[in-house]
Amino acid sequence: MSASHTAYSQYVLDIDLSSGVIKREEVAPRDIERFLGGRGVAAAILARSMREGVAPLDPEATFIFSMGTLTGTNAPMTGRSGITFISPVTGLYCKANVGGHFGLYCKLSGIDYIVIRGAAEHPTYLWIGDDDAQLRDARSLWGKGVRDTTAELEERHGHNINVACIGPAGENRVAFASVMSSIYNAAARGGGGAVLGSKNLKAIAVGRPHQTCSPVSAEAFGEAAADMREALYADTMSDSYYTYGTAASVDTMNETDTLPSRNFQRGRIERIEQLTSKYWNDHGLLKGRIGCASCIYSCHRFVRIDDGPYAGACSAGPEYETVSALGSGPAIESIGALQCANERCNDLGLDTISAGGVIQWAMETYEKGLLPAELVGDMDLRFGSEQAVTELPGMIARREGLGDLLAEGTRRAAERIGGDSWKWAVQTRGLEQSRVETRGALGYALAFAMNPRGPDHLHTECIAEFGMTPEMRGLIAEITGDEAYARSDTTEKRAEIVRYHEDIYAVSDALGVCAFASTAAYGANPERCARLFSAFTGISLDADEIMDAGRRMITLERLINLRLGWVNDPNQYAPWRLMNEPLKTPTGDVPRLDEERMGGMVREFYELHGWDLESGVPPQGVVEALALEEFA
Repeated sequence: MSASHTAYSQYVLDIDLSSGVIKREEVAPRDIERFLGGRGVAAAILARSMREGVAPLDPEATFIFSMGTLTGTNAPMTGRSGITFISPVTGLYCKANVGGHFGLYCKLSGIDYIVIRGAAEHPTYLWIGDDDAQLRDARSLWGKGVRDTTAELEERHGHNINVACIGPAGENRVAFASVMSSIYNAAARGGGGAVLGSKNLKAIAVGRPHQTCSPVSAEAFGEAAADMREALYADTMSDSYYTYGTAASVDTMNETDTLPSRNFQRGRIERIEQLTSKYWNDHGLLKGRIGCASCIYSCHRFVRIDDGPYAGACSAGPEYETVSALGSGPAIESIGALQCANERCNDLGLDTISAGGVIQWAMETYEKGLLPAELVGDMDLRFGSEQAVTELPGMIARREGLGDLLAEGTRRAAERIGGDSWKWAVQTRGLEQSRVETRGALGYALAFAMNPRGPDHLHTECIAEFGMTPEMRGLIAEITGDEAYARSDTTEKRAEIVRYHEDIYAVSDALGVCAFASTAAYGANPERCARLFSAFTGISLDADEIMDAGRRMITLERLINLRLGWVNDPNQYAPWRLMNEPLKTPTGDVPRLDEERMGGMVREFYELHGWDLESGVPPQGVVEALALEEFA
């Protein structure tokens, strides 16, 4: 691991936990050219390792950490890394992306991928030092939260390390357990933490690195990085991200009935003030801004509650998704209760989106009289209950009482409870929907339906369809030919909008670029990404070719899911509630996502990809054109 690290040479650290064998291998240059790195190469590694009959929590299942190709460089917004695995909640392909500094430390230690196979006999962690990698005993860490785990590893190895770990939720194989990086950054969706828990891998700790990532063409790379930095600073969204973070628009969304509340039954709550970034800023709750490696926006904020019943509750965020999942969703109006719930989920290693979704399902199921009294006990499970959102995360992570039911996620919990409770389990394929009111955002509705991991925004973030900034409207005009399509209530041109965003998102993940730079602000466009990749690796790609690589990744992910049994099911385009119930607002009903509208958009999407219009299967010609024959 002391070898020099160049862009042409990407390296895999292959860990067999069952045997204890650790190997270092080089990635084939052809894979870097075809898949760019990061998410793309990780998907190829996963596809090659898949064996029939291996379940997500079996020891033979493969789990991959991947660092973006540009992570470790001075290009802006390139501090991202990812995890790739088969989800224990959906049984399908899953990738989750994370910020912080873990990817930077790995990359500057000469590691682009960490492939985890097998299962250790007892709790174990991986230590990556200057010259070696070792598996070490983690029995003293088992049962500890993310903060204490990180602190103990810092005591052992020094404070100049970085840690990715699971909390008690992952140890107990909660279906939506996350992998936490740099304490507050979550690779959250799909249950990656449960997979590591099944392998008895508590953490990966990386010592302070001493290598550099040197571009093949330093001058061209510096010019491209400076150009992207200037474009990102000039974007209208840059000031909003710095000043208010991702929760900037919570109050506006509440006013326009687009803030999901009461398990997607409503689009607003009565008193929104404390859940807004402006309130946190104005009342001294914002204690600092946090940026991931190479970030120039610092949208990650740190909020601490100073007084009242939740005094001392502190964590990064809360981000928009958490504000909605654990705030407006369960009808919580107190920033104290919200931040307490956020802190506990982060420390326990729980996905806040799924945790909030399953808590809301429990609240609605309780109010409709379907939850057995012995499960509820003396807990107040009504909407608005601060007790529920602050105490249930711990019960879920430890699988205590009602928490054991909820730890399986809304789909399995509804199957156990029965009745009509499945109708308000706001999920598809087992994954709880992230907090976008897709009945009023049809581009997102299509994106969620086509997302290989489930109804979630962090695969195809198409916020541009709302047309809130000149840059958003300009991008829609570039994609469709007319900025008039920058509106979210029409099915027209949604397929084109979704396809562009899924392709550039795949490129972003592969390069290690924050998706906010390419799909919410737009400085990281295809042309700039291609210039950076070419200058860094020496592999010459133009804007069209780099987007072709994005499409290749999207098709590979579809091929993986086909091997896992995915079928084109209109009943899985969106959760039952959103497909069958309109959203009632003071100004009128927002129509439901009916099968006709969704089906039409899906067929247009398949046509753009050249996939079969009914089955969604990529035909042989498309597979060959994308050089994916080995995966078909």
